[in-house]
Amino acid sequence: MRSTAHPSPPATAAEARLLLVEDDEVIRNTVRMLLERYGFTVSTAHDGLTGLEMFRETDPDLLLLDVMLPDLDGIGLCRRVRELSLAPILMMSARGDALDVVAGLEAGADDYVVKPCESAVLVARIRSLLRRVSFTPALAGAGAGNGGQAESAVLAFGDLTVDTRGMEVRRAGEVVALTPTELRMLLEFAGSPGVVLERRTLLSRVWDHAWHGDTRVVDLHVQRLRAKIGADRIETVRGFGYKLRR
Repeated sequence: MRSTAHPSPPATAAEARLLLVEDDEVIRNTVRMLLERYGFTVSTAHDGLTGLEMFRETDPDLLLLDVMLPDLDGIGLCRRVRELSLAPILMMSARGDALDVVAGLEAGADDYVVKPCESAVLVARIRSLLRRVSFTPALAGAGAGNGGQAESAVLAFGDLTVDTRGMEVRRAGEVVALTPTELRMLLEFAGSPGVVLERRTLLSRVWDHAWHGDTRVVDLHVQRLRAKIGADRIETVRGFGYKLRR
């Protein structure tokens, strides 16, 4: 079972093992068959408690879960999984209701889709999350304005250090457990310290949502990142976006 260790990526996307938790049998079977056609290995559960048990037993590469579930809803399941693992979580909301979206992201989800969802969009979101797990930063040529720090494997910002080779983050010497999405976002900031990154820029680089996307996902992840690396480390530039303080 993964815990605070960074998730190990599947060798290829086709080898990724997914766990789908959906109470509607028709939707569950339809989504499972769709994903299997794209080469994914898919296990399914029909309620939250079963989904939690299967997650513990199978240790999937990605969890795809509905918000509305019997016994233990998707928000509660997401929180329980986050206590155990940093594996990517993709939430599904039937209405795209703002409260559902925010609650899911605050509970620890990496992204969300609104049902019904086009198959191409769903698969693209899943692949994007899996790429984040296997992401290797290329900071050596970036962040030229940070005094050459990017040439080193370890970047330092006050009591915060980011090891871009070991993919490890420490605050005051203590390891900080980040999800793949949180780590990917921090690496974007670390590559350009002091530079304002717009929400749309972060959405495109971290979530691959160049064609559309909800910037709430960026704001909620910034909040989660601040809680882990220090509230004053990422500054809000009103009307523009965010920047990492040097």
